[in-house]
Amino acid sequence: MEARERLILALDVPDADAALAWVRRLGSRVGLVKIGLELFVAAGPDLVRRVRGLGIGVFLDLKLHDIPNTVAGAVRSAARLEVQMLTVHASGGAAMMAAAAEAARASEDPPMLLGVTVLTSLEAAPGQVAALAAEVAAAGLGGAVASGQEAASIRVAQPGLKLVVPGIRPSGANAGDQVRVATPAAAIRAGADYLVLGRAVTAAPDPEAALAAIVAEIPAS
Repeated sequence: MEARERLILALDVPDADAALAWVRRLGSRVGLVKIGLELFVAAGPDLVRRVRGLGIGVFLDLKLHDIPNTVAGAVRSAARLEVQMLTVHASGGAAMMAAAAEAARASEDPPMLLGVTVLTSLEAAPGQVAALAAEVAAAGLGGAVASGQEAASIRVAQPGLKLVVPGIRPSGANAGDQVRVATPAAAIRAGADYLVLGRAVTAAPDPEAALAAIVAEIPAS
């Protein structure tokens, strides 16, 4: 995998126009763009279709958490949007995650389902992330979302899971509202498959240069 393919650009903006401006500016330099809850509520499935129409892959980060039947239905709807990744909350439980996985597998173009362990804006109790990652793997999901601080232990215990790591901050950067952060190089060394980049790139004086510096830290594999 090329270094750029490991990068997911978070479109943490409030409307479709701002999101599409970032997609056109940097979308070809990353593997996927992330559409989260705020943007999806504002712009809806139409934005996903427009981004996919530009040939850019989408990580739909909705962190689904509801009864199994409702989550399964949402997964089926997301799959019809041809997104590449979709999140559910691991804390939703084994039955919910299993229903989500079954719905994804039955889809014509299934997204990679990711179980969100503990948000990087929160402290994690000892063993909490590892336990949730084990539940994610047992439910048949394709990957987990965890901080770079837990990536190494998850990689050893659950080698089959793809690991998506948010809370990425270049060396010396302000952590902002994130608690469990990691540099790009440290996260990759720990076993991350994908890195989610937000303000480290979009709030930089020169976003292209900031992105290029991060790419330079990541070995191709």
